[in-house]
Amino acid sequence: MRTFDLSDGKYIHFSENIKVPIEPFLGTMGVCPKDGDGTPIMPPGNFGGNLDVRQLTVGTKLYLPVQQAGALFSCGDGHAAQGDGEVCVSALECPMYASLKFTVIKAAEKSIPSPQFQTKGGLTQKVNHDDFYGTTGVGPDLMTGAQEALRSMIDYVSETYSIEKVDAYLLASLCVDLKISEVVDAGQYVVSALLPLSIFNDSEK
Repeated sequence: MRTFDLSDGKYIHFSENIKVPIEPFLGTMGVCPKDGDGTPIMPPGNFGGNLDVRQLTVGTKLYLPVQQAGALFSCGDGHAAQGDGEVCVSALECPMYASLKFTVIKAAEKSIPSPQFQTKGGLTQKVNHDDFYGTTGVGPDLMTGAQEALRSMIDYVSETYSIEKVDAYLLASLCVDLKISEVVDAGQYVVSALLPLSIFNDSEK
């Protein structure tokens, strides 16, 4: 387990030469599912729950299909930073206060089938000013592809920046984004893991 000081307000100082932008968001947001009775937030569903979508931060609009009278919205699971995938089970968990605004949109015919959202600005605003390094996993299973891409990324970070593999793994959970690069090629899918090089004070490109 690792703990980090967030008092900087802008960056998580992962190590002397690595700083990850603080981008707070709530990992769980959702409404009560249809016929729900004490339904856990994990795993997520078409009602929301433990979505862990890091783009659901300040300025983003989240749309949820209301399934019970009053919606019964709940939220929690504060994160200071997370890469797409939250690959080592945990992001940087932290206590958090949030101000949320709610609007009911009455659907003319049918509701949306599952959560949808609109971001304010680009997807990676705080790291887009520098290069990215990518690794891939290729094969018939997206989960296996994600694991292969991540393992290659851990090896790359560990060897290139001389840090322990367990720290490279933790770092990946904070800032490496998993992307489905393609699913069209005869059952051979490509998953990419993307590392923002701007987090390194002495980026090696």
